[in-house]
Amino acid sequence: MLNVRDLLRLSSVPRIGSTKIRALIAHFKTPIGVLEASPRDLIKVAGIEKKLASNIAHHEDGERFADEQLKRLNKLGARIITVWDKEYPELLKRIYDPPALLYVLGKFSAKDAHAVAIVGTRQPSHYGQSVAESFACDLSVLGITTVSGLARGVDTIVHTVTLKSGGRTIAVIGSGLDVPYPPENRKLMEQITERGAVVSEFPMGAKPDATNFPRRNRIISGLALGTVIVESAEDGGAMITASTALDQDREVFAVPGIITEKRSSGPHKLIQDGRAKLVQNVDDILDELNLKMRRGEDNLVERQPMVQLSVFEQKLYDLLKTEPLHIDDLAESADSSTSDVLVTLLSLEFKGLIKQLPGKMFVKT
Repeated sequence: MLNVRDLLRLSSVPRIGSTKIRALIAHFKTPIGVLEASPRDLIKVAGIEKKLASNIAHHEDGERFADEQLKRLNKLGARIITVWDKEYPELLKRIYDPPALLYVLGKFSAKDAHAVAIVGTRQPSHYGQSVAESFACDLSVLGITTVSGLARGVDTIVHTVTLKSGGRTIAVIGSGLDVPYPPENRKLMEQITERGAVVSEFPMGAKPDATNFPRRNRIISGLALGTVIVESAEDGGAMITASTALDQDREVFAVPGIITEKRSSGPHKLIQDGRAKLVQNVDDILDELNLKMRRGEDNLVERQPMVQLSVFEQKLYDLLKTEPLHIDDLAESADSSTSDVLVTLLSLEFKGLIKQLPGKMFVKT
């Protein structure tokens, strides 16, 4: 747990960003350690040039910014979760550029480890509306969390239907939590807070500037195992979310539509280019994600791999979860040597069942 007030002070430095904040904390261990460091020491951190080092060392507005942010958070009943906190979503932590700070209304849940994002155009056709409603309802009934962006159109449908179906949903917005956008979704935000979470990486008071939304899209896809594109033009915002999902090595699913509709051109392009799996129902999504749900129950089990595994391969595969495990922990759990475990893990990786992450960490694909 790091001091949130000091993190806010650090985050207010111009041109700093989440990546540099994480690098600085890794080096100096605490936010106050960064704030009290000399420019000479700051430039020893990769990516911190002289100008930024000087900005950090001589920044004077941090105290006022932190006080104002905490005041607004308390008034709204919101809080900040940092990337160093246990509550921070594990799926989001794995992306290339996870936000150092998340402003949150509501709560995350262990169930959010199995989430699917659904995004699409702000002006869906009747067909698009029907598909978004069907997918959101079916996922919710199966206990899978839905993720979307609270925008007009498909996003609003996803959140609304999920709540009506008794499910959990997460909304990622491109403004401060105290600046609901679109404004007509203020009530929906409150409802989501009661059975899910509304999150933003933008500070309290931030306006919904157009440049914010492409950036927030990486969080939508980052919180999910896979992203469904319902309807979108090729240059639509949902296609940016599809791109961020692919960059994050997450699955992308595209719903086919009418070939003469511009709103179908985005999903069709993804399918045509081999970047997305064509899906017609929720079972298509679960099959690709290797998940199986028991309808009417709140529990989820992972499908067993279709490839033939040796006894030891199966043992290691069963030990691995959706959260990364270090090879030493796997070896200890399997009561085997690290070298034997490594050979078997490489075999499982070759079969496409697991993936190696930096630091000799392994996770199921």
